[in-house]
Amino acid sequence: MANEAIREKVKATGVRYWEVAEQIGVSDVTLCRQLRRELPEARQQLILRAIDELAWRDTDGEHS
Repeated sequence: MANEAIREKVKATGVRYWEVAEQIGVSDVTLCRQLRRELPEARQQLILRAIDELAWRDTDGEHS
């Protein structure tokens, strides 16, 4: 499956895909389409950082 690291991190952190999409400035549909095929490393890193930021906010109590 393409972009396995992203999918695993979303599952592990409990962050929702629509939240990730909002964080990186795309629609949730666009993000889902992008994840169908392996993304370039730079794009993957951008998404992984967004997940980390969202997960950090969740644990810090700033994000519901």
